[in-house]
Amino acid sequence: MTEKAVKPEIRFAGFNDAWEQRKLGEVLTSLQNNTLSRADLSSEQGIAKNVHYGDILVKFGEVIDVKTESLPLIADEAVIAKYKSSFLQNGDVIVADTAEDETVGKCTEIAGLGDEIVISGLHTIPYRPVRKFASGYLGYYMNSVSFHNQLLPLMQGIKVTSISKTALQNTDIIYPKSATEQEAIGKYFCQLDNLITLHQRKYDKLTKVKKSMLEKMFPKNGANVPEIRFKGFSDAWEQRKLGDIADIVGGGTPSTSISEFWDGDIDWYAPAEIADQIYLASSQRKITEQGYNHSSAKLLPVGTVLFTSRAGIGKTAILSRKGCTNQGFQSIVPHKDELDSYFIFSRTEELKRYGESVGSGSTFAEVSGKQMANMELMMPKTLVEQKTIGQYFASIDNLITLHQRELEKLKNIKKACLEKMFV
Repeated sequence: MTEKAVKPEIRFAGFNDAWEQRKLGEVLTSLQNNTLSRADLSSEQGIAKNVHYGDILVKFGEVIDVKTESLPLIADEAVIAKYKSSFLQNGDVIVADTAEDETVGKCTEIAGLGDEIVISGLHTIPYRPVRKFASGYLGYYMNSVSFHNQLLPLMQGIKVTSISKTALQNTDIIYPKSATEQEAIGKYFCQLDNLITLHQRKYDKLTKVKKSMLEKMFPKNGANVPEIRFKGFSDAWEQRKLGDIADIVGGGTPSTSISEFWDGDIDWYAPAEIADQIYLASSQRKITEQGYNHSSAKLLPVGTVLFTSRAGIGKTAILSRKGCTNQGFQSIVPHKDELDSYFIFSRTEELKRYGESVGSGSTFAEVSGKQMANMELMMPKTLVEQKTIGQYFASIDNLITLHQRELEKLKNIKKACLEKMFV
C-alpha cells in the first residue's frame, strides 16, 4: 500500500487527515458483463434488469437508483443464469468502456437495489469494492475531473474511443480514510442532484404547460376563437396582416473598415446574439452616431420584437432599450394601441414557421420585410385581450427562466465541487 499526503481544495469542517491513494486494481475487483445488444433487450418483459453503456453515457447520473430508474430487461433465463456470479450489488460501479468522444470512462454506482436482478451490459466494466465505501462516494469520485484526467492518456481509437480493463487497473483511487467523511461527500452530492432533478422536473412541466397553452389560446386553422379564453372576452377574433398592425424594419451595417463607426453607445445586434433570452438590453458590439448615420440601420424603440430573417429564420427577442440591428433581421415594431409586444412575441413559433415557408435564396434562405408584412394572423379585436394573453405567457416564461437559471447555477456548483472536493 502506498499512502500519499494529499487533501482536497474544499473539505467539510472537522476532517483533517490526509487521503489514501491506492491503485484501482487493489480497491476494486472486476465482474463479468454481458454483450447483449439493444435488440436482445425488452422494455416490457424480463426477469433481470440490464445496464447498457449507452445509458451510462447519456441517461444515468453518478448514482443510479435501481428502484426508480427505467432499465431495459433480459427475458432469457439461460443468459441470466450464466451471469449469476456477477449479479450487481449496491455500491458496485459500472464503467462505460466505449464512447464516441472523451466521455469514455463515465460510470454509475448502483443504489436502491432490493430484490431486483441487475446485470452489467454491453461495453461496460462492472467493479465491486473489495473494501467498504460510503454510498455514493465512488460514483461521484470516479466521475470527477481528478479521476477522469487519469483516463485521457489511456484512451484509444479515433472515431470510437475505448479504454481497457488493464489500463484502468493502474489508475489511482484516492479517498478519505474516514467513512464519515466519505458519507458526507456522497450525501452532499446526492442533495445537489436532488435539487437539480427537482428544478428540472419543474422546468419540464412548465415548458409542457406553455406548449399546451400555445396550442389552445390561439385559434386553430379555420377557427375565429381560441379553445381556451380568459373570462370577459367573447368577441370573435379577426384576421389581420402583420404589416397593418406593425412596422417591419430591416437593419444595416456600417463599414467595418472605418473605426470611427464602431465602439460607440448605440446598441447594434447580430442574429448570433439572439438565443434563449427574452429581453435585450445591451449588444455585444455597438456603433457610433456617425456609424449609424452612414448605414441603413434604423433605431428601434423599446418593445420592438427582433426577428431574425436569415442565418436561422425565426429567433426572437424584445428590446428593453432602444437599439438597431444588422441586415439579418426583419424586426416587428408594434403600432401603438394595435399590437402588444409580448402577445406577438408569444407567437414566435408561428412567425418562424411562416418565415421558413416563404423565405428563399440560393446561398441561404431569407425572408423579406414585404413577406413578413403580408403574414396573416388571427387577432383579438381589443388590445386588452392581447395584453392579457401576453401577460399570461410572460408569467410562464418568467417561471421557466427562474428554474432554468437555478438549474444552471446548481449544475455549475456541482461542476466546481467535482473539481475541488476530490484529489
